[in-house]
Amino acid sequence: MKHKLWATIKKETLILIRDKVGLSILFIMPMVLILVMTLIQDSAFRTLNEKGVPIVLVDNDKDTLGISILDGLKKAAMCDLRDSIDGKPATTESAKKAVAEGKFLIGIIIPEGATKAIRKNVSGLISETLPIDSLVINPATANDSINITLFIDPVTKKSFITTVTSNLHEFISTVKTKIMFQTFSEQIAQIIPDTSSAPKNTYAKSQIINYKEVYSSDIVGEIMPNAVQHNVPAWTIFAMFFIVIPLTGSVMKEKKEGSVFRLHTMPTSYLMLINGKVIVYVIVCILQFILMLSVGLFILPLFGLPMLQLGNSILGIFIVGLATSLAATGYGVMVGTIAASEQQGAILGSLSILLLSALGGIWVPTYIMPEIMRNISTLSPLNWALEGFYKLFFRGSDAIGVLIDSSKLFLFFIGTMAIASIINRVKRKV
Repeated sequence: MKHKLWATIKKETLILIRDKVGLSILFIMPMVLILVMTLIQDSAFRTLNEKGVPIVLVDNDKDTLGISILDGLKKAAMCDLRDSIDGKPATTESAKKAVAEGKFLIGIIIPEGATKAIRKNVSGLISETLPIDSLVINPATANDSINITLFIDPVTKKSFITTVTSNLHEFISTVKTKIMFQTFSEQIAQIIPDTSSAPKNTYAKSQIINYKEVYSSDIVGEIMPNAVQHNVPAWTIFAMFFIVIPLTGSVMKEKKEGSVFRLHTMPTSYLMLINGKVIVYVIVCILQFILMLSVGLFILPLFGLPMLQLGNSILGIFIVGLATSLAATGYGVMVGTIAASEQQGAILGSLSILLLSALGGIWVPTYIMPEIMRNISTLSPLNWALEGFYKLFFRGSDAIGVLIDSSKLFLFFIGTMAIASIINRVKRKV
């Protein structure tokens, strides 16, 4: 058994090494692709259309301020606002967890008693504006402030955060002004019957709304979203899956030359025969992976771009990289088994990878896609790999944190290999 496996590994290695042009393309093309795409998208990444940003709102105020913010953000074109998670009303804890898991880019927490705090602050301002003995105000309430907490996914661009806080400031200013004028009018009507005596406009200078930004990662400040952090893992995954082209060509060549029929006469299963091919191409994918990370670490900074930051878990990176290599190789074997000719395999493999990469967020980050496309993107194995790298590079996850995404890729590998075996058995009977 070991001799058979070693023989197939040796055969595939020799075939691959002899194709020097194809081998160079496997390694040079992804390097050039990462460099070009990162340089092109560096400025565009900062000015991407900011529409449909998934945001979760927790309204603990249940009063004028909370209602105003809820209504205002629902009408804002740049927001995809939710106040529930998985069909349940959002809470501070569930919102923070959902943002940390990448379900939302921003979580907004309106504290309990926010509107009451504004009213108390207004009373203090009235006391300063209209210093009348009959108006008794507790000085302790005059400085009450509101802390609106923003839970932020580290993947979120800074411009998204600025846009959201600007909208919040606008909504809150409207509510604050409305409450202030209403309170001023009521107090003036009671204390100063002569309405020609107007109060001083000192409330406009009062800042009682404070924002507290909390990133859902322990590594924020060290790792920030940019074109390098997205493009290096994204196009590395794309290059690894694009190994379907030479892998399909290898399978087709064996069919064309008749060697596959001689292999079938050997007393061993199709999966055993194909395992040598899988091992060789998995090693090629891992070498691609290491080379692409090296580009992000050493070459891109030479062009004035930020250096790739790897996060906290080298083990997690290895697990996701290995799982992606297996998934890409398994997919290539399946396509090569299904295809009836080399041309058919090349077209089917390349077009399917282009489609899966577009859906998976390789070309455009999923968080700026419409909701229906974000849901569809979760079906792409390239998205599973990209999400794994996002968790490691942006959200401070460790190896345990990427087990679900890696498990999906491993299961995808097992599924594609099983399909390839079944199709091969059917073709042999025909």
